[in-house]
Parts: sequence; structure tokens; C-alpha cells
Amino acid sequence: MPSVKRWKKLGRLYDPLPIHPKLRSHAANPLPIQLDGDIYRIFFSSRDTENRSSVGCVDIDIVKRMVTYIHHAPVFEHGLEESCSSHGVSLGSSYEVNGRRYLLFMGWRRPLGAHWYGQIGRLRLHDDFSLSFDDGAPLMSLDAVDQISLSYPWVLPKRGGYVMWYGSTITWDAGNGEMAHVINSAESVDGDTWIRRGLAVPYEVGVAQAFSRPTVIVDSDGYHMWFSYRSGRPGETYRIGYAWSPSGDRWELRLDEVGLGLSDSGWDSEMVEYPFVFDHKGQRYLLYNGNGYGQSGFGLAVLDR
Repeated sequence: MPSVKRWKKLGRLYDPLPIHPKLRSHAANPLPIQLDGDIYRIFFSSRDTENRSSVGCVDIDIVKRMVTYIHHAPVFEHGLEESCSSHGVSLGSSYEVNGRRYLLFMGWRRPLGAHWYGQIGRLRLHDDFSLSFDDGAPLMSLDAVDQISLSYPWVLPKRGGYVMWYGSTITWDAGNGEMAHVINSAESVDGDTWIRRGLAVPYEVGVAQAFSRPTVIVDSDGYHMWFSYRSGRPGETYRIGYAWSPSGDRWELRLDEVGLGLSDSGWDSEMVEYPFVFDHKGQRYLLYNGNGYGQSGFGLAVLDR
């Protein structure tokens, strides 16, 4: 069985400023791609004055915890009115298929007179680190398994193919004024076409019922998943949770083992959310957002082994 994980906070890495009309506020859902050595390009979702999110990025030295370059224009903008990303792009994870690299995202739509909902899309990451939406169509749309809304995909190679964990809404109100949005799984042989397998991680109304942005690491202790969640209790904001599985199939919810909570004061004292876990030079790091759903930027923690 894996030991309890404890994270040491290393501080905020990036506090966003209004640098472009499409990058007015927020640096949510940080997603790192290694450039060279200790330098990572960290993509994130930023908002305009209408709260529509596009993709911005900064280059950061992870070891020195220092911003080396700020990109002052979006690398990808939200789509047109009828597209699956008309009202925003919220980043999930990256993966590679046949030498092609992709960034996966949740695409937001707010139809006139109807409730917002999400679908899953993917952006092509080119060798020059530009992004394109090859066909403009969702990778995964609503269907009989996921009927209401989809979110934040995470993909890993598994069993000669791929496995995805992603968010799916069961209901907008589970009886306590909070949605039931759970983590489901899907499998693919080619990384393009996905077979949905339904609920992957257990949930409990009033304890952990509104999940988002799973991030998964595999090591000799099994599969480790961190995610955002809300309990549905009055006034309680996002926290980061943890689940474990021996094989990636049967998950155990272990909220008391996450090892990272709110700070007493400062940029992450009200909420912590949208984790991204990755390994670099023998260290395990966690990027995450704090107050305001990424309005206060993102920070870094390291696993205290």
C-alpha cells in the first residue's frame, strides 16, 4: 500500500496581469510541457472581460522557480459562437499518438436561454509549440453515458492503447444545491476513438461530489490520482483530493491522504484546485491554482518523500 503523500508548498510561480484583451485575468489549469532542461512552457486558461477563456503561456525554470519569459498574446483563442469552445477552453492534459502531440481541453458552451455545458476537445501541439484545432469538432460529445456535461480529460498509455479519466455531470443539483460531477473513464486502441466505461472514482454527496481536473501518475505503488472537488457543504470551496488504485481500474477515495490544503493567508488561503502532477529530475511536483479559480495565478509544491 502507498504511504501518505505530503506536499511542501514552494510558493506562487505566476501572478497574472492583464496583458492582452483575451488574457485579462486568471491563469487556470496550468499544463507544463518541457522545453529544455529545467525550463517548462506552462500553458494555462486565461479570461477576457466576458469570462471566455483562451490559452496563454509562460516559460518557467522549475528548479529556480523563476519566470523566464511571458508570452503576451494567446496561443489559442476560444471558438466562434457555434463551436464546442465558443465560451472557453479549459486545459486538461497532454498525450502523444503516432508522433503527434495533443493538448486536451474542456470546451465551454453557453447556449442562449439554456444551461452551460462542456465537451472534450483536443489541440494539436506543433514542433514550434503553436496550437491548432485540426477539425474544430469535439473529441468526445454528449451521449447516452454522458448526457449533461463533460470536463477535464487526462490520458495515459495503458495495455497497448490509452485510458482517459474525465469529468461527467450526473445532475446540476444533487439535492444540496451543488452539482454531482464525477470522474468517469474511457479506453481507446488508437487514441482517437474512445469507448466509455462509466464511473471510475467513487463519490459521496455532502463529502466529495463535484470533481474536476484529474491528474494521474503511475509508479511502483500503483496509480495515484489528484483532483479538485467540492463537498456541497455551505460555503466550502474547492479542495484538492486524492484517490489510489492498484491497476488504474478500481479506485479508492482517500481524501485524508492528499497532503495539501489551504494556507493560513495569501493567494491560496481560500481554495486550492486544478492540480497537475509531474516528475522532474527525481522530484515529484504539483502545479495548482488558488483563490478565485485561478485569478490569483498558480503555484508549485514538491512531494516531501
